[in-house]
Amino acid sequence: QVQLVESGGGLVQAGGSLRLSCAASGRTFSIYTMGWFRQVPGNEREFVCAITGTGDSTDYADSVKGRFTISRDNAKKTVYLQMNSLRPEDTAVYYCAARPGGWSVNPGMYYYWGQGTQVTVSS
Repeated sequence: QVQLVESGGGLVQAGGSLRLSCAASGRTFSIYTMGWFRQVPGNEREFVCAITGTGDSTDYADSVKGRFTISRDNAKKTVYLQMNSLRPEDTAVYYCAARPGGWSVNPGMYYYWGQGTQVTVSS
């Protein structure tokens, strides 16, 4: 069982930066691929990025490549999402998620989810 708690969301102006954190419980954090997803009311949950358990492989949605960076610290059982050059269209609730094995862009493949943190980018 893994419990995930996101933090770091907030209101920022376009062009600004935010860093999200996702703290995990459990003793086997390093076996999980961690993903970040986002969702706007009325829309499906959208893949943002993911990182494998060892941190040696990452994947990003085209919409965030070059602006967002995912990283993890297995000793701290935490995954991070550094978001730079934020745009109004990045406004959403951001969720972290965990799954054993390799990364996937399909939210249905993730077993554990956090409660989400709101990111609002003003123009």
